[in-house]
Order: sequence, then C-alpha cells, then structure tokens
Amino acid sequence: MTITEETLPLFAYTNRRLLNGAPKGIVLQFIGLGGNTRMIREDSDEAALYAERGILFVIPYINPWAWMNKEAVSLTDEVIDCLFELYAHPEGFPLISTGGSMGGLCALAYAYHAKKTPTAAAANCPVCDLPYHYTERDDLPRTLVSAFGDYGMPLEEAMKTSSPLHLAQNMPDIPYFVAHCESDLSVNKEKHSDRFVKLLSETHTVTYCEVPGRGHCDLSPEAKELWYGFIFDACKK
Repeated sequence: MTITEETLPLFAYTNRRLLNGAPKGIVLQFIGLGGNTRMIREDSDEAALYAERGILFVIPYINPWAWMNKEAVSLTDEVIDCLFELYAHPEGFPLISTGGSMGGLCALAYAYHAKKTPTAAAANCPVCDLPYHYTERDDLPRTLVSAFGDYGMPLEEAMKTSSPLHLAQNMPDIPYFVAHCESDLSVNKEKHSDRFVKLLSETHTVTYCEVPGRGHCDLSPEAKELWYGFIFDACKK
C-alpha cells in the first residue's frame, strides 16, 4: 500500500485545508477504543486551534480495536511518510504523538515502534499495562484478541509488544507528558500511569500531571493548559 496526496483523506483526517504553507510541526492524535468508526468530514475546534499555530493535526484511521498493533503502526507510518513527502521534509519537522485511553497507549507505543521516531509524546489516561487491562473490564478481551490473536505467540506476550509498561526501559529518548485523572473508573491510575511513569522516569524525561476529581480523560482546565503547552513547546523544537 502506498498513500498519496489524493488517497490520504481515505486513511486519515488532517487539517491541511486550514493551513497556509508548510506546517511548523505535526500532531498525531490517536482515538480511544471504539473510535474511528466514521471518516471525519468537519474540522473541529481543536483542529482550528492547531491550524492557528501553523500545526498540522492528523488523526490516522486505525482500526477501532487496534491497540497499536502491527497494522496500526504500518498505516500510521504510511500516513507520516506521505505528509513528509508532500511538504518536502526528508528529515521532517517536529512530530508529536498524542492520544487518550487506548489512544494514549497508541501515542506511547507508536513512539516506540514508529519508522520516524516522534520528537515528543503526550498521553491522557493511557492504558499502560496491556496484559493487566485484559482483566480490567469484561468488554476488553475480545478487542485484544482481535488486535493480537494472530501474532503466532501466546496472547500475553503479543500484548506486551505494544504495552507501554513493558516497553518503558527501551522507549526512545524524547520528552513525555502523561496526564491521568484520579477518579478514572475505566483505566486504573495506580495500575497504569503511576507504574509506567515511575519506571519511565528512571531513564527518561517525563512530566506527570495527576488530575484530582476528574473521570476518564476529563482533563481540568489547568491540566489542558499544561497539555497544550507541552505540545506547542514541542512543535517549536
């Protein structure tokens, strides 16, 4: 498969039509579990926010149950290759990997697997321990079997290939921002982000934003300011 300028809208949303000239950076956003079921036709307020700062905003249409498996990595790599070619950047500009929940896992795991390593990664209430998450809710096992069941290895080992906690010590040397809401009932903060950040911080630069009184991925205004501040700063480098 080769994605071209003409076919790009079939495989990803971008805010290209809102930009004037080449972007200052690219922000990838990975969607949570069950998302990406429809192609995006309208530009969101977030897309406009990035465009105002000259930032290309990209949502790859990975499988809604992808969990950043091999196919999701491959598709995202192709989208990025297409964009770098369109804007004539063989080495590229800042590339920020972001997302929430499953998308947060994707943001972190893509930083590890990507053909072109992102320059920073930001994750909101991310799933970090994928083998544990298999047991966390009864709606999850079918999605994980869908993503990793044909890897030709035990399922637990296959899940570890995209589990940030199990990749932490070998993650690329880039800055990371992790936010997790303390009242998250979907992805347990202590089992996921607390453990991941503690391990990653031993060898990497990590900003950890713990958000009191908020549920899953519901960042407070103060946390959102830190989130976007991290991303905007990363796009200047």
